[in-house]
Amino acid sequence: MSDALNHLVKARPEAMGHYFAFLKDCGSRLDPKTRNLISVITKVHARTERGLRQYLARALREGCTRDEVLDALLMAMPALGLAKIVWAVDVMLAMDLPQPAASAGAPSRWHDLAAEDTIAAGATQRIERDGRAVFAHRGAQGWRVFDARCPHEGNAIALAALDGNTLTCPRHGWRFDVRSGACTQGQRPLQSLECRVAGGTLQACW
Repeated sequence: MSDALNHLVKARPEAMGHYFAFLKDCGSRLDPKTRNLISVITKVHARTERGLRQYLARALREGCTRDEVLDALLMAMPALGLAKIVWAVDVMLAMDLPQPAASAGAPSRWHDLAAEDTIAAGATQRIERDGRAVFAHRGAQGWRVFDARCPHEGNAIALAALDGNTLTCPRHGWRFDVRSGACTQGQRPLQSLECRVAGGTLQACW
């Protein structure tokens, strides 16, 4: 909360307590993703950057995509106006939110990643292809390919963040086992991508 809200809570605890209870009850019948999208719209209406960043992060944690945030803002244009939406998009760009790998409705396709024999058994390689970065791991049981963005807030993770089989997001310290994608410190695993070897080339689908 802002310093002003903190002051009001301390100065008028009974009144503010009723206000926050009202807000909590109003959102209790909504799923978390919808509730946070609505909160994003209210923060854009008020042009509260701190609040916008806070609720954007929450919406992403609940599975919202950047395209869904943009759709929600554009649907609210009659109330928000174009100037406030442009302001919000500037904030989103500064946050470096993940860009969808393909436009909505576009079919998934296979992408060549690397020649199979260029990655040793037990090794992990970060690969950028066709506008997307992935981690490819060659394990004893076969290949695994994961999106190279942290599922927390969509931050890109560099190869330098890999220590052994542990991948650590430098932004908030979430950790992942690059062999399985499992989250060992945090809440959600890396996004796994379907992969295969065709003609000696490792491929992934998105």
